[in-house]
Amino acid sequence: MRKYILRRLIISVITVWLIATSCFFLLRTLPGNPFQTTSLLSPDMVERMMHYYGLDRSLWEQYITYMQNLLHGNFGYSLKYAGQSVNGIIASTFPLSAQLGLQAYFLSIPLGFLFGIIAARCRGKAVDYGLVGFSVLGVSVPVFILAAMLQYVFAIRLKWLPVAQWKSFQHTILPTITLAFSSIAGRTRSMRTFMLEIVNEDYIKTAKAKGLSKYKIIWSHQIRNAVIPMIPTMGMEIVGMLMGSFVVEQIYAIPGIGAQFVTSVQNLDYTMTLGLTVFFGVFVVTANFIVDMIYGIVDPRIRVR
Repeated sequence: MRKYILRRLIISVITVWLIATSCFFLLRTLPGNPFQTTSLLSPDMVERMMHYYGLDRSLWEQYITYMQNLLHGNFGYSLKYAGQSVNGIIASTFPLSAQLGLQAYFLSIPLGFLFGIIAARCRGKAVDYGLVGFSVLGVSVPVFILAAMLQYVFAIRLKWLPVAQWKSFQHTILPTITLAFSSIAGRTRSMRTFMLEIVNEDYIKTAKAKGLSKYKIIWSHQIRNAVIPMIPTMGMEIVGMLMGSFVVEQIYAIPGIGAQFVTSVQNLDYTMTLGLTVFFGVFVVTANFIVDMIYGIVDPRIRVR
């Protein structure tokens, strides 16, 4: 187990370094600079700003400086927001995105598993057809269309919930449902498929021959073995929800980290874009590392291989 953990840890560190390096050089290939978009600055002032932030130095000098700061956890200062560090902006905006993503994630897990189990147990019945139709609809409808429909029905017509913004728990309900909808649908379809594949396995037949109750077989054998293939995707799913919240945050006017990321790319804010990209990269790699550890505990064959 120690070798397995060490190997995954080394791979994770190398992955983060590759993300930071590739993003650094790719951003520098974009035409223009962060200060050319500001018409109030004269060419002389632009040159001074480039010198102040070290952008007039060679790429390798900038790269080495950036990596040295990165090793100390310092993402630098924004080129567009004077005096504001990238670390400070992340600290103030990420909690909102994290709350939205976690609410959607923990809503999708029980509902997706429950719907998938019900659909598998009621195969060929009306309930099964309804849940299959729901899963197809959930993965097909774009998030901005779903958000508009929810806003129109529950906020404008019924006036049960606020249309947008992020002020109370009521304001979080519609964004959470919007973000979790496709995940619930996808998990429902996957759980149903794995449950039906396991029905004809030899260990299920053996459990029935031993006289185990139907609910014991479902819980201890079918559900457990159906969940195992889904574990590797759960880490990326939560990251996908945070990344997917970029669109949701724009629609519901949520001042989260997604809006900052979009703005930084548009403004060629190198340090902000780099900082957010590396931050999300570390988040993705950490989530995958944790999932790999859980997967190795659940399925010992992974550790052996």
